[in-house]
Amino acid sequence: MALPSLPAQLSRFLHARLFDLHGTSVTLSALLVFVLMLVAALWLSRLAKAATRKALHGRATIDVGTARIIARLVQYFVLVVGFAIAIETLGVDLAALFAAGAFLAVGVGIAMQGVAQNFVAGVSLLLERTIKPDDILSIDGRVVRITRLGLRAAVGRTRDEEDLIIPNALLAQQIVTNYTLRDSLFRLRTSVGVAYESDVDLVFKVLHDVGMQATDRDATHECRVLLTEFGDSSINFDLSIWIEDSWVAPVAKSRLNHDIWRAFKANGITIAFPQMDVHLDRSDRNSA
Repeated sequence: MALPSLPAQLSRFLHARLFDLHGTSVTLSALLVFVLMLVAALWLSRLAKAATRKALHGRATIDVGTARIIARLVQYFVLVVGFAIAIETLGVDLAALFAAGAFLAVGVGIAMQGVAQNFVAGVSLLLERTIKPDDILSIDGRVVRITRLGLRAAVGRTRDEEDLIIPNALLAQQIVTNYTLRDSLFRLRTSVGVAYESDVDLVFKVLHDVGMQATDRDATHECRVLLTEFGDSSINFDLSIWIEDSWVAPVAKSRLNHDIWRAFKANGITIAFPQMDVHLDRSDRNSA
């Protein structure tokens, strides 16, 4: 009896059934092809990511963060297509597989609802470009500079050098102030109250001069002085100037307040403070 040749043994070995997957017999050769296609898809996805970033590099309309996200989306797309083709090589009908796993997909979808929501919000932010890296935002009363915009969350750095992880859904669904959406100009305001015996016209002039001479004022915009209200103990004024960088607003406001203090001192204007007058009724003492 003749022994089977080596190629015949190898062919029989490669085509031996390993297991069944949704009614389809999976052989060793099909499994090897599946693994090789996954490796190829992984390699092609990385190549596509690098090529996309290189193609977008240096374009004035696309910043580095946006280019990174687009490249990552391309990588994920190539991976998904490669995985689908690899599954098809096993002889598995994807439609039947998805139908069989529909209930599991619903459960996973519910569990991953937050992640999916942030992912969709990240893609929306990428397409709309209303928020970009280096933008200065006000979120829940905190001012942050966006340092990285990812597919799930953004990273913002506060003025106190703290890093905040901000879910993309929060940026896409809530009201967020973007100080740098169109330009970097920012209106800086400060308030001051003067005594009632002050010369109002002189206060107006002094505040206007301080605003026009402010170190941080943008020269293309005038300052504005408003008499806002007559308070219980003071006449209140509002001085506003435009500055070129909202990130330094606290420091610029401190300098502006310092200038106001010195100007008021030089012109004899009294900054008001809460006062209470107490009147003693002498009638009871006199009757005694």
